[in-house]
Amino acid sequence: MRCAAVVPAYDVAPKVGAVVTGLRERFDEVLVIDDGSSDTTAEVATRAGAVVERHPENRGKGAALQTALTWCAERGYETMVTVDGDGQHPPEEAWSMHRRCADPAALVLGIRDLEGAGAPRANQLSNGFSNLVLSSFTGLWLDDTQCGLRRYPVTETLRLGGLEPGYGFEAEVLIRAAAAGMRIVQLPIRVIYPPAEERISHFHAVRDPAKIVARVVRTVIATRLGGS
Repeated sequence: MRCAAVVPAYDVAPKVGAVVTGLRERFDEVLVIDDGSSDTTAEVATRAGAVVERHPENRGKGAALQTALTWCAERGYETMVTVDGDGQHPPEEAWSMHRRCADPAALVLGIRDLEGAGAPRANQLSNGFSNLVLSSFTGLWLDDTQCGLRRYPVTETLRLGGLEPGYGFEAEVLIRAAAAGMRIVQLPIRVIYPPAEERISHFHAVRDPAKIVARVVRTVIATRLGGS
């Protein structure tokens, strides 16, 4: 199957070059969606060999992923593997996850061992709560609903009609995929949590979870009523 590596990126200039370099050693093409960065993310990614598409202003991770899905569809890619730009996902794990599932129509989720990786306690609690809520809504047990390392089937995901421009897009896709009967494959992956002073995160601990919950509720209502 044809697969592109995709990095949604916002102000990750210190990390994105190494991420792109590692991915280019394994994938035929690496696409970076620069989501309105105010630093040199686009320039660093370009020098490392990525194809860069830029949003003139910050629109959110979901908007970046939707741009990437459209870009991949236009170029005939069946699947795309998404990798966070902050360096938490080793490129070899992205490649291994892709190679372990031969079904191009499956949505593949990377499953982290957050405790073993030394993730902050708040991250572990947030992910556990998200897993419980989304599992109850989808009827499937989902082990890691917040991991950004995923493989999306491009055409099938676009057909789901995801709407959320922010972090809630990933949760929305899970609900829509389950409702549509899409195969969901969960594979363990290794993740790196650097020291706190080296981490790059734009996730707001109060605002973004509230937006995700709101999108989840709207999506559940829409899928059960047959709307959007």
